[in-house]
Amino acid sequence: MKIGEKIKNLRIKNALTQEELANRCELTKGFISQLERDLTSPSIATLVDILEGLGTNLKDFFNETTDEKIVFSKEDAFEKENEELQNIVNWIIPNAQKNAMEPIHVEIKPGGRTKDVPPHEGEEFGYVMNGSILLHVGLEKHKVKKGESFYLKPGKSHYLSNEGKTTATVIWVSTPPIF
Repeated sequence: MKIGEKIKNLRIKNALTQEELANRCELTKGFISQLERDLTSPSIATLVDILEGLGTNLKDFFNETTDEKIVFSKEDAFEKENEELQNIVNWIIPNAQKNAMEPIHVEIKPGGRTKDVPPHEGEEFGYVMNGSILLHVGLEKHKVKKGESFYLKPGKSHYLSNEGKTTATVIWVSTPPIF
């Protein structure tokens, strides 16, 4: 088992920078960087602190089951609210960054938006469940309403915004995982 790689994946899943994780655990960014590259090993106490900062524990971290889960409940999801951008991102499939696709459920409050997604290889699909959004691709804007979808090959920076009066809800899927 590559402990560093597994910690890095958990950190990314939790949308934390190395510095944010280091601050949570009272460690240095350099130590987290070395740990993620398997250049150093943490003590058990330090590992426990890091895992707590990532919302897990030793038992779950080292539990490597061979049964692949197929159905996921709301309790499996990880939610992160961004008050500055006025959105809530729900990672509805745990550890999806290890898969070919990464689906998220996004709620964008009126006047809110998602973070910028830089250009990348792959494809993205989105379906607007409630409200309407603007899909910004480079300098272009595309309005997508409830019941409509979008599909793009993301060769330009892009993001979603909500200029409406109600919260917009979107299922957004990327391949490869980028959220």
